[in-house]
Amino acid sequence: MIALRFFAIGLAVSLELFGAGFRAAAVRVDITPQTPQWLMGYAARRSTGVQDRIYHRVVAMDSGDRQFYLIASDLCLFSPALYEDVVRQLQKEDGIDPQQLWWSVTHTHSAPEVGEPGMYRALLGRSDHEWDREYTGDVAKALIGAVRSARSRLEPARIAFAEGLSMANLNRRAKDPEGRVSLGLNPDGPVDRQIGVIRIESAGGSPIALIANYAMHGTVLSGQNLLISGDAPGSVTAYLENKLGGTVLFVNGAAGNIAPIYSVYPDPRSGHLSQFNVLLGDRILAAVGSMGTATAEVAIWTGEKIVDTPRKEGLAWPESLPNYAKTEGRAMVRLPVRFLRINDTLIWSAPVELFCEIAMRVRGRSPFSHTFYFGYTNGWLGYLPTAKAFEEGGYEPATSPFTPRAEADVENAVVAFLQGMTR
Repeated sequence: MIALRFFAIGLAVSLELFGAGFRAAAVRVDITPQTPQWLMGYAARRSTGVQDRIYHRVVAMDSGDRQFYLIASDLCLFSPALYEDVVRQLQKEDGIDPQQLWWSVTHTHSAPEVGEPGMYRALLGRSDHEWDREYTGDVAKALIGAVRSARSRLEPARIAFAEGLSMANLNRRAKDPEGRVSLGLNPDGPVDRQIGVIRIESAGGSPIALIANYAMHGTVLSGQNLLISGDAPGSVTAYLENKLGGTVLFVNGAAGNIAPIYSVYPDPRSGHLSQFNVLLGDRILAAVGSMGTATAEVAIWTGEKIVDTPRKEGLAWPESLPNYAKTEGRAMVRLPVRFLRINDTLIWSAPVELFCEIAMRVRGRSPFSHTFYFGYTNGWLGYLPTAKAFEEGGYEPATSPFTPRAEADVENAVVAFLQGMTR
């Protein structure tokens, strides 16, 4: 084997290249509730039925010396405390390192609440009812079972990467003549329209999984909708699975200030929900069609950087999240940023709703061939806006646990980490 050594932020980590052959598997498990549930994402409201079913989708990868698991769930968000509970069990019973399991959500606003409210209550004060422990237990059990199932099905595989472009989103920070910012549509605002695509196929070329990374709130449907739905991400995912076969994971990006071009409609028809299959789904298919030959020579490396950044004054921190806060002179947020390197593709993630400008600048300064950002991953600690957005005001800065320093703290730490890697 060939050993390469990476040095990043003073931390030496090793990567064994091209181990005993790349293997992969993917599974999908239904997590649609059987009873009415409180829905997440707008004001508290109870579901009255099901528009479309929701799922955990899991892909497992094994490079021969390292495994990695990615979950994309048709949920809005959940507390990092729930992620910690799940990975603690998988580490204890299955020996899976927490750094090697990322749990993301599509961020549909028409999915049930899962787990205790944590930061959601601290920042938004919307959780004045008891959370459903039975449904949360079902969701956690289904996820653990899906990870184990994917692990048991690993088979020889190949992987390929590509990028695409879709015009299905736009900036949502609308401005009035006096400069006040509110949630709406802002065609002149910054927006990230890159699609990141990862194709995993069997040794014989049949589809195993497709990972599609795109920044867009799951808010085609408004708070008037009371039917459980995957929203646009769920619709596009089902469309792609029908077209391609295999399991498709929609992984949201830096969508903190990005909306779908049709936003907050009371039902799928008035929201043109099926049009996202064309606006985004067909653009993903075009990217897949342009992909080069997949490779079975795969190296996987995972890492983490904790970014300490000041916390908004006066914020009551949830007792369930002690690992994400500290006090050294002033109250700080401890933001865990995860890194996944697969050959010359670099993926980073954080449990926040990141503003797109930050992810785009990181990508522009990255030394890797492909750089993707996976948002809403391993929990949710709120919005992470730019310093400019804090100056302008609006919903996201008002409900953020961070300060204007967060943008520079995160961007500088991530870029230094990436540029410190030896390619």
